[in-house]
Amino acid sequence: MALGDSPDTTPRRAEPLEGSAPVPNPSLTDPHTSDDDDDNDDSGHVTDDHAIKSSSVQEEHSSEAHDVEKTTSNRPPSRRSTYTNTIAVPRAQRRGLFGRFAIIPEVERPYDYKTGTKWTITAIVALAAAAAPMGSGIFMPALPSMSVDLGVSETVTNMTISFYMLSMGIFPLWWSSFSETLGRRTIYMVSFTLFTVFSVLSALSVNIGMLVVMRILGGGASASVQAVGAGTIADIWEPAQRGRAMGIFYLGPLVGPLCSPIIGGLLTQRFNWRATMWFLAIYGAVMLVMLLFCLPETLARPPPPPPPPAGMVRGGGNDDGGSSLRRVSTVQSIRIHTRRTAGLLKRYIVDPLSVVLTLRYPPVLVAVYSASAAFFALFVLNISIQSVFSSPPYSFRPIPLGALYLAPSLGYVSASVFGGPWIDRIMAREARKAGRYDADGKLVYLPEDRMRENMWLAAALYPGALVWYGWTADRGIHFMVPSVANFFFGFGSMLVFGAVTTMLTEFMPKRSSAGVAVNNMVRNAFSCVGSLVAQPLIDAMGNGWLCTAVGLFTLVTGNLAIWALRRNAAKWRAQMDRQMGG
Repeated sequence: MALGDSPDTTPRRAEPLEGSAPVPNPSLTDPHTSDDDDDNDDSGHVTDDHAIKSSSVQEEHSSEAHDVEKTTSNRPPSRRSTYTNTIAVPRAQRRGLFGRFAIIPEVERPYDYKTGTKWTITAIVALAAAAAPMGSGIFMPALPSMSVDLGVSETVTNMTISFYMLSMGIFPLWWSSFSETLGRRTIYMVSFTLFTVFSVLSALSVNIGMLVVMRILGGGASASVQAVGAGTIADIWEPAQRGRAMGIFYLGPLVGPLCSPIIGGLLTQRFNWRATMWFLAIYGAVMLVMLLFCLPETLARPPPPPPPPAGMVRGGGNDDGGSSLRRVSTVQSIRIHTRRTAGLLKRYIVDPLSVVLTLRYPPVLVAVYSASAAFFALFVLNISIQSVFSSPPYSFRPIPLGALYLAPSLGYVSASVFGGPWIDRIMAREARKAGRYDADGKLVYLPEDRMRENMWLAAALYPGALVWYGWTADRGIHFMVPSVANFFFGFGSMLVFGAVTTMLTEFMPKRSSAGVAVNNMVRNAFSCVGSLVAQPLIDAMGNGWLCTAVGLFTLVTGNLAIWALRRNAAKWRAQMDRQMGG
C-alpha cells in the first residue's frame, strides 16, 4: 500500500470482563464531541491514523453501551472517567514505573483525553524536554572560567559540549526502542533518575577527563525526551491539531537556549562553573517528582495475543497433555540458555540500532538532512558567540555573554508559537486544494504538505542571517546588530526543526519515536562536529568567512533537499511503504 494510504489502525475493542457483557469500544464514539471541536473547524486526518466510524455504527454502539451499564461483574470494571469519551484504566492495572501514583489516569484511548488534559501532558513533556538543551546552553558562558580552573585550552573544554551533544544523538536510539515495549513513562522515570545522578557527579569532577565522561552519560540520560517526547505528542494529539501541539512541545527544548546561558552566566559569575551542574541536578530532581505524579502512560496498548490454534496440545504434544516431566540434558540446557541470552542481547543492544536503517528511505533521509544542516549551523553559531564576544573589542563577562543567547532563543520561541498553527493552515489548504477527502468528508493530510512556503522561507532565512551575524561580529559592530541577525537565524532554523520532526512522526506512524530518534542521532552528530571545528576554524579563517562558508553550504543544500522532496514525494512514499510493508 502507498505511504499515504491508511495502515491497519482500526481501534481495538476493549476485552470483556469476566462475567459481564462486552465493554463498548470508546474509540467508536465520536471524538469530536470533546473540547477539540472548539479548536478545529476544519479537522482532518493524515491517512495513517485512527479511522472514524460512521454515524450508524455510533448509534448502534450507543444502545449497546446503555445495556452494558446495567450489567454487573465479578471484578471492578474499567470505570468511566470524567474525561469525555474515555475509559480510565483501574489504578492497579496502570502501566509504567510507579504508574499507580499518577494523578492523571491512564485511559484506554489517549486521543479521547479532554483538550485541557492534553495540554497539561504536553506542557509536562515540554518541561522535561528542556533538560537536555539546558545542559549544553548553561555551559556556554562557563567555558572560559572552566578552562582556567581545569588548566586546559578552550578547544578541550569545548569537548564537554561536543560529546554531550553526540551522546544526545546516540542514546535516544535505545530510549526510543525501549519506549515501544516498556512504555513512555518508564523511560522518563529511569532516564531522569540517571540524569540527576550524573549531574551531581559532573559537579564533583576533579579533572577534565571525569567531567567529559559524566557529561556524556548525563547527556545520554537527558536525551530520552528528545525522541520519546515527540512520540507522546503523537500518542495524544490527532494530526489536525498535531502541528500546533508539536510547536508548543518544542517550546520546552527552546527554554534551554533561552534561559540556560543567562542562568549559567549568573551562576558562574557569582559562584563558579560547578554551580551550573548543581543547578542541572536540582532541575532533574524536580522534573522526576513531576513525572512521577503527573504523567500517565500514553503508549497504545498492544493487541491481545491470538488464541492458540485449535487442537494444539500443551506440553509439547504429549498424549497426557504435557503433565509428564521430561529430562533435559546438560548440552540441551546450555543450548537453550545460549539462545535466550543471544535473543536478549539482540533485542536490547542490536535491535535499537536498526532505526538507522530508516535512513535508506529517501523521504526520511531528506527530512533528516534538512534538520541536521540547520543544527550544524546552530552550533557553529553557539561556539562563535562565546568566542567572539568574550574577546576584544567586546570582552563581555559571563552574565552579558549569556544574555547574548537570548536573541536566537527569542527567534526559536516566536517560530514555535506561530509556526505550528501556520503549518496546520498550510496542510488544510493543500488538502482542500487537491480535493483530498475521505468517505466521511474529512480532509486527508499528507506529510510532505508541511514543506511549502514555510520551508522555502526558512531555508533562505537562517543561512542569510548567519552571514549577516558573521561579518558584523567580525568587524566589532555594536552587539545589537549581530543580535538582530541571530533572532532571524533562530526563527528560520526553528521552522525547519518543527516541520521535520512532525513529518517524521507521520512518515512512520507506527514507529514515531524511532523516526525522531534517528533524526536526533544525525543532527546531534552534525552539532558535535560543528562545535568541535568552530573554534579552530574561527582562528584560521576568521568569524566572517567561516559564517559565510557555512551559510552558503546550508543555503544550497537545504533548498535542494526541499526541492527533491517536493518533486518526488508521491513516488518515494509509495516505495517506502512497499518496503516497510514487505
